[in-house]
Amino acid sequence: MVASMISRRVAVIGAGAAGLVAARELRREGHGVVVFERGPRAGGTWVYAPGAEADPLGIDPARAVVHSSLYRSLRTNLPREVMGFGDYPFLARADGSGDRRTYPGHEEVLAYLEDFAREFGLEELVRFEEEIVGVGMVEEGGRWKVRWRMRNGGGGEEEEVFDAVVVCNGHYTEPRIAEIPGIDLWPGKQMHSHNYRTPEPFQDLVVVLIGSASSAVDISRDIAKVAKEVHVTSRSYEVETLGIQPGYDNMWLHPVIDKAHEDGKVTFLDGSSVHADIILHCTGYKYHFPFLETNGIVSVDDNRVGPLYKHVFPPLLAPWLSFVGLPWKVAPFPQFEYQSKWIAGALSGRIALPSEEEMMQDVKDFYSQLEASGVPKRYTHNLANSQFEYNDWLAVQTGSQPSEEWRKNMYSESSRKRQARPEA
Repeated sequence: MVASMISRRVAVIGAGAAGLVAARELRREGHGVVVFERGPRAGGTWVYAPGAEADPLGIDPARAVVHSSLYRSLRTNLPREVMGFGDYPFLARADGSGDRRTYPGHEEVLAYLEDFAREFGLEELVRFEEEIVGVGMVEEGGRWKVRWRMRNGGGGEEEEVFDAVVVCNGHYTEPRIAEIPGIDLWPGKQMHSHNYRTPEPFQDLVVVLIGSASSAVDISRDIAKVAKEVHVTSRSYEVETLGIQPGYDNMWLHPVIDKAHEDGKVTFLDGSSVHADIILHCTGYKYHFPFLETNGIVSVDDNRVGPLYKHVFPPLLAPWLSFVGLPWKVAPFPQFEYQSKWIAGALSGRIALPSEEEMMQDVKDFYSQLEASGVPKRYTHNLANSQFEYNDWLAVQTGSQPSEEWRKNMYSESSRKRQARPEA
């Protein structure tokens, strides 16, 4: 006999892709949902903000935070078909409008998410311009107190109590900065890619760009159109690829920076050097939950959020606190959907989670496997080689269809082509 499902009152933090699909799945499961969104519209990181932060490195804790890290020229690095939710495909529009490319620009992704929100009536669940300032456990009853304030300055803090909280605040806002010996005395400028928007400010400059991931590749090519020189430095390279880059007369690849000097020179580990005007850090982001108050039960240690069972549930607080969207190097939207189905079912009682002890042991075993394999702690949530295995495990838990074979094949083929021909 199937137990009757229980309806909970659930707070979702963030109305990006993760928050929107979480809201849909929670409501489908019969829960009452309130989505808190600090911005004026849904879409999260896909809402382009032409203005950057006042602190170009993005490390001043007192700065006015700009949520999005989009740059003007950004296109998806996955085919649109791979990106779509399971029952709401991301296809070119039948009327011929919009960006019909297989790898569309960011405006098309935002339009897709807004269409998704309208199709499923999700905007009525979202409270815009309400910024979360605190999420903590209520002492009695195991519920959660959520404190928020209006971003337009109207009034002070307010609070509400919920049965559960789903954290969907993204992880492309708090920059990670490379540590460079001598940087404090180096006279040039520094910026993180979080605050990069357009290439024009780099006109005729000598730029040192740190990083080798997708944004580093995009931005280096963007800047090379106007910069005097672009010097890309990376931990991962083949020796034969160092030096001047094919197709460019102003872009070089170097090993990592050895030191920055008072005279403006930057030296690399192979002994080469360049006098640079600016260092651009395309060095990724940190998980950041400044509002979360769990008395140390959940923490971020070297970019590992933990302890979390399957990247979603803290064993001690499951299912009442959960996270959607922590894994990276994945096709994000479909994975958000699987995680959201699991959370919604666990909260209603339709899906049974293992015991707290079993979940904690699973987490310990996972961490031990990573350590034995030499995987750094900061790569805990990197699912590049296991995303579809993970998604299919979630599909079993939720009684959903596993990842489609065409999606897996298209993802793999796209990754292969991107590595072989990044300029395309």
